[in-house]
Amino acid sequence: MGREFSLQEALKLAIKAEKDSMDFYRKAASVAKNERTRKVFELLANEEVGHLKGFFAHYKGGDFGDLTSYMNSPVDTKNPTYMKLEKAMTEEMIEQKALELALAEEKACIGQYAQFAKDMVDPGVRSVFDRVVKETQGHYDLIESEYAHIMTMVHESDQDIYVRE
Repeated sequence: MGREFSLQEALKLAIKAEKDSMDFYRKAASVAKNERTRKVFELLANEEVGHLKGFFAHYKGGDFGDLTSYMNSPVDTKNPTYMKLEKAMTEEMIEQKALELALAEEKACIGQYAQFAKDMVDPGVRSVFDRVVKETQGHYDLIESEYAHIMTMVHESDQDIYVRE
């Protein structure tokens, strides 16, 4: 039997997750030394803002206040991924560590949201989680590509060249 979440409960979970991700990406962008990686983190932070706006448009609860106030509210420094980023800031290769944390977080979100979607009885609630899974997979792919770039791995755009040679 599926676990039933109301649409509002699903939106509340998604809003919190997106805010945490936005805060993480903003902080990662602020400490990244590599310009390209910084731009990737800024892009991801801006996409999280878009997701927040979309979820907020359907959320009827008052837990978060208004959108602008919530987006500007203090970072949840108890968020485990954010705490790991803070620790990694003292190490070399901050971009590498931040990208590794982002990959792990996005992968965990994909798994969690996919399980939620699978367990949903209400099709409307399921669609909220299905949408988040797709968007999060896009983030994972972007982060993975940037990680390969900074680690000087063969980038997917170069794969054809290496295969032919």
